[in-house]
Amino acid sequence: MHIQRRIRIVLKRYLLGEGIAVLLVLLYAPLVVHWYDGWFNKNISIEHEYFSHGIIGLPYAAYIARTNRNSWLRLPNSQHFLGTFLLVLATLFYLSRLSDLVNFSLVVMLAGICLSLKGISGLKLQVMPLLFVFLASPNHIPYLIEPYALPLQHFIAETSGLILIKIGLNVRVEEIYLYVNDRIVEVAPHCAGLKMLFTSVYVSLILLDWTGVWMSRKRSTLFLAATSIISISSNIFRNTLLTYFHGTERETLFNWLHAGWGGDLYSACILGLLVLLINGIEKYLPSQSAN
Repeated sequence: MHIQRRIRIVLKRYLLGEGIAVLLVLLYAPLVVHWYDGWFNKNISIEHEYFSHGIIGLPYAAYIARTNRNSWLRLPNSQHFLGTFLLVLATLFYLSRLSDLVNFSLVVMLAGICLSLKGISGLKLQVMPLLFVFLASPNHIPYLIEPYALPLQHFIAETSGLILIKIGLNVRVEEIYLYVNDRIVEVAPHCAGLKMLFTSVYVSLILLDWTGVWMSRKRSTLFLAATSIISISSNIFRNTLLTYFHGTERETLFNWLHAGWGGDLYSACILGLLVLLINGIEKYLPSQSAN
């Protein structure tokens, strides 16, 4: 009898976990494939592209959850009442057919599962992977933010214009437009660095978690502030190059950097700088515990 009871407990534990995993795959695999197709092929809305950092963020979230597996199994089974509420809410989101709600239903469903199986302790354990999934879920919030990016657009246009004037080009700046040799370049919201800023902050959070630097508030704040400065500065330089290429009729280079793989290469180099930056912070600003 004792052996049979142990077998039932083991089967219940593992079959429950496997069943939940299979159900999640059946429900959300098509959605995640849709996300990745839009990110890789850029065949979906600009707002969707704002969340292309999910290409690396979602696998990293899965990696963290997998790493937490042993700690998860050691937690006592505990059901929180909010778990059922979130599961119902996620189901309603999924069935709503509204893109934003369907996208958010994934992270709501995962949070509901954590609360239903392990309670608040389980939610706290998986808070980082849930955060990365949430921040990678495409939605229209960037579309609502874009109108407030006008001062940033104007600042980038003025700075790029000043740089081009210093190198001898005839440039005129009007609000967010740059005129070079009667050719116009607009610093649009999407070109104002919002996407790169979102991506840089997201990757910074991954690096903070990966290295453990996040445990030091001073070093984390310094890294995030430096990330924002690098992102904005790099975007000013990119817009300067785009204006120069377009104004001097170098359309091949303009298209390569604006819509071709040159833009992806440029972004990858900026993210590479963040890796070097956090390595430098770890090396030259060691934590107090290390000291």
